[in-house]
Amino acid sequence: MAAVLSVSGSPSATSRTARLLRHLDERLRLQGHEVTVLDVRTLPAEALLTADVQHPAIADAAARFEQADGIVIGTPVYKAAYSGLLKALLDLLPQYALTGKTVLPLATGGSTAHVLAIDYALRPVLSSMGAGHIVPGWFTLDKDITVADDGTTAVAPAAAEALAQVTDQFSAVVSGRTTLLAPAG
Repeated sequence: MAAVLSVSGSPSATSRTARLLRHLDERLRLQGHEVTVLDVRTLPAEALLTADVQHPAIADAAARFEQADGIVIGTPVYKAAYSGLLKALLDLLPQYALTGKTVLPLATGGSTAHVLAIDYALRPVLSSMGAGHIVPGWFTLDKDITVADDGTTAVAPAAAEALAQVTDQFSAVVSGRTTLLAPAG
């Protein structure tokens, strides 16, 4: 199958965004994809803030983007846009780092007022970076992502169904089984 890079743009160590991504990573693995995780918050802050593209951690992150067939990008929504942390990383990647890549944009937030952040904030930057396909993404409310007593992530049924659909569409496109499908929901 395909090599997938799963990128969390959340600055939080207890991020619902990262938990949601890890939940979806498992679905992709079960479909036969090789999933690599990149939590942007683990990259050196100084390298991100000083645009040190020569720093080994930044160079490694750029190489991961280059090696991936598909990229899942998840971000919390702050001030109606994707996180500044994600922006810092995207700014350090080559201009056309997503050329030929299939991308699944995901966002989490506390209010449905932010539901359009994927289309109005994140999708344009992904497109400007040359993404081959940006499949329909999904916004998930924070309240729909919970942690069970055993540490596993639980997603509310309606959100889980929609996420499964967009994840399966991404999986099909990145593996070449289909072309871009109609938006979910």
